[in-house]
Amino acid sequence: MSPFKSEVTDLVSQLQEIIKNGPFPIRFPPKGLPQDEEWCEVQIDSQWKKIRFHDYHDVYKVPGLYETLFYRTLRCNSPNRVSNFLNDVMVEREIKPESIRAIDVGAGNGMSGEALQNLGIRKIVGIDLLPEAKMAVMRDRPWVYDEYLVEDLTSPSQETIEFLRGYKINLLTTVAALGFGDIPPLAFFNVFNLLQTGGLLAFNIRDEFMKRSSGSPFAKLITNMMDQDVIEVDLLKRYQHRLNTLGQPIYYVGIVARKNRDIPKEFLS
Repeated sequence: MSPFKSEVTDLVSQLQEIIKNGPFPIRFPPKGLPQDEEWCEVQIDSQWKKIRFHDYHDVYKVPGLYETLFYRTLRCNSPNRVSNFLNDVMVEREIKPESIRAIDVGAGNGMSGEALQNLGIRKIVGIDLLPEAKMAVMRDRPWVYDEYLVEDLTSPSQETIEFLRGYKINLLTTVAALGFGDIPPLAFFNVFNLLQTGGLLAFNIRDEFMKRSSGSPFAKLITNMMDQDVIEVDLLKRYQHRLNTLGQPIYYVGIVARKNRDIPKEFLS
């Protein structure tokens, strides 16, 4: 029995604990900011604290803050949207959820893994760079993952590599973690090449980063993967990821694809 699943005693009480700790009073700056510079002030224990959105280690420490900020306030729905895109492809390809062995990269506090669970996928490993992310999963959603690894995928340990090879991954997911430096191209390269040939890749990325003119390393990497048949795209759809601090929509592209071969190392140059 997985240590994550063995610690689950009462799902309802877990959810009630999250709700009890939120929502939090939140105020945003009067002027719009680039997505990777967004911040807000949150009232915690009667004190206002400034929190930068991409300082996830601070956000995860407060139970319910991530959900209140990104999902209740800014209307993010990417975990469900990406999992729904994945489900469409699985239905078309007649892939059964019980055949899936997934790795959720940039797993954060487990919301994307929970969305996979809602599809009937039960074998899921989460990976994140931040110890605070694992702490948040253990606190809020300990039933989601079979294992949760805290690992720098730009230089993964041999133990992690052997574990993931042995897990025989046939689905790689990453939600709202590409393009801003949270998962560098080298980290994506390393984990993608552990995905079995013929396995599925489901991810999203800011729509602007998909333009060749954006200068984004991921734009070059992903378009090369498409052009050179590293992946075969089943679904590509632009959708509203969430709102910015001014209430304006931020658009992402969701992609579900099948792996044809490993990423050549020269794609990173």
